[in-house]
Amino acid sequence: QLLPSMVFIWFALLAIPTGIFQDRKGKRFTVNTGMVITGIGMLVPFVHYSYLTAVVGFMILGIGNTILQVSANPLLIDISSKNSKAANLSLSQFVKAIASMLGPIIATAFATYTGNWKLIFPVYAALSFLTAIWLGSMKIEESKPEKEPATLKSVLKMFKVKFVVVMILSIFFMVGFDVAMNSNIANFLSQKFSITIEKASLAISIYFASLMLGRLAGAFLLRKLNTIKFFIVSALITLVGLIAIILVNNINITWALIFITGLGFSNIFPIVFAIAVENKPEYANEISGMIILAVCGGAIIPPIMGLISDNFGVTQSLFVLVASILYVSYSAYYAAKN
Repeated sequence: QLLPSMVFIWFALLAIPTGIFQDRKGKRFTVNTGMVITGIGMLVPFVHYSYLTAVVGFMILGIGNTILQVSANPLLIDISSKNSKAANLSLSQFVKAIASMLGPIIATAFATYTGNWKLIFPVYAALSFLTAIWLGSMKIEESKPEKEPATLKSVLKMFKVKFVVVMILSIFFMVGFDVAMNSNIANFLSQKFSITIEKASLAISIYFASLMLGRLAGAFLLRKLNTIKFFIVSALITLVGLIAIILVNNINITWALIFITGLGFSNIFPIVFAIAVENKPEYANEISGMIILAVCGGAIIPPIMGLISDNFGVTQSLFVLVASILYVSYSAYYAAKN
């Protein structure tokens, strides 16, 4: 459990400082900094492998990952046309999902082929360094905020902007929903339909597949459709699908409902990111840091569900997910009104 923590703890510690750094040094420079740090993190356990170097390597990876999470999306928004920002963010989420799916497969195949799984570390490190070199060679015109460089004070100022706060909280609850859905849906189905946890785990694959398909579709649909209306419909589909999952007593229908729920949810993160930044574009770097800070919802919502599940039952714990999506639906309504 310690190794994943070494990655995610940096979201809470470095998201805001990275946003400030990015505002002063530029988005591309910050992305490349994250890529180089990620590459270094890959090399540490390769040079000398032990439990200590694995922990140190994961710590460095966590720092690099946080920097990339804060900086990559604003850079993508910068190079996107006005009507393609949310669409391109959805496409990036789709590509990231593909990479997440292929990563373990590539690592396993590489280990089988070479006979030494640790050799994957320098390969990934080289890819990180080459990506930084490639991005550095690209001609990119970044937006330059016409204001004083970001400070902690300018970040705190954003917490007074209601629209931004509503969207940041929406990110908090949607990430919490996503993590909790993945970690709890199989257990819920196993108990509700008296099936093995192995069979119930099919729900995770169905949910993941629906996210991938939805993001690919969103990459095209969001170029044509109104982003706010798409947000509202997506939130409502997710909410109705989730409630139906709780109420319906047919396992085959439930599989379909999980797929529909994932489709509805798939594009909400890129939409919220895009409209939050577009509301205050001159504070894009600060807002990006705040958004990545809100990713900690993925570490808070699941334990709350676990506590409710232990005391009241697994079905009752799913109403935490309902409450999360209710707030996301409210944020969609608020965005439409403002």
